[in-house]
Amino acid sequence: MGEWFYLEHEMLPALLRGLWVSLGLIAPAAAAGLVLGIGVASARVYGARPLRSLASIYTVLFRGVPLVVQLFIWYFGLPHVGVYLSPYIASVVAFSLCSAAYHSEYIRGALLSIKRGQMQAALALGFTRFQGIRSIILPQALRRALPGCGNEIIYLIKYSSLAYMVTCIELTGEAKILASHSFKYTEVFLVVGVLYLAMVSIAGRVLGAVEARLSLPGFERHRL
Repeated sequence: MGEWFYLEHEMLPALLRGLWVSLGLIAPAAAAGLVLGIGVASARVYGARPLRSLASIYTVLFRGVPLVVQLFIWYFGLPHVGVYLSPYIASVVAFSLCSAAYHSEYIRGALLSIKRGQMQAALALGFTRFQGIRSIILPQALRRALPGCGNEIIYLIKYSSLAYMVTCIELTGEAKILASHSFKYTEVFLVVGVLYLAMVSIAGRVLGAVEARLSLPGFERHRL
């Protein structure tokens, strides 16, 4: 009886509260990371030399530095130069910038897979270079990049658990507090694992449906 009382009145309310915080981290970081990734990838493929260099440095930097180090810089490092971010904002910024670096690689590969003749045809039809990229090249590239970008969103769901290391009390943070008070580490983290698995499974289903809906003819996934 006591176990059920603890589960219903303490564990689940706290974990659901943390789950909402996790979703509040994941959603804006996923959107911002994708948008910024498109910009970085476009700069690397179509930008002027200085812009290409800056975009390449950005990608190497944010892919090469561990995410937890980036979190610590944003939250613990910036106050030394007079910039103070809340745990939530620091986490969203770190997740967005790191995710964008990975998105940019998937999108850059997709941009390079589009035949150059399509841009030449767009210019011949009176499109500007920017219009050709925006209206012809980028829509095709994004469809081809969907599987990779979908995987990055799945990774984002899982590495959002690092936010508790900068005192942003999301799902893992709530679990850590609960377990340290009750010493029910196994029970608490089993429930947390199920919640993360549910988030990943739902996201995978949604992303799979989007990928199937937007797939290009001849590029569909073939299932046995």
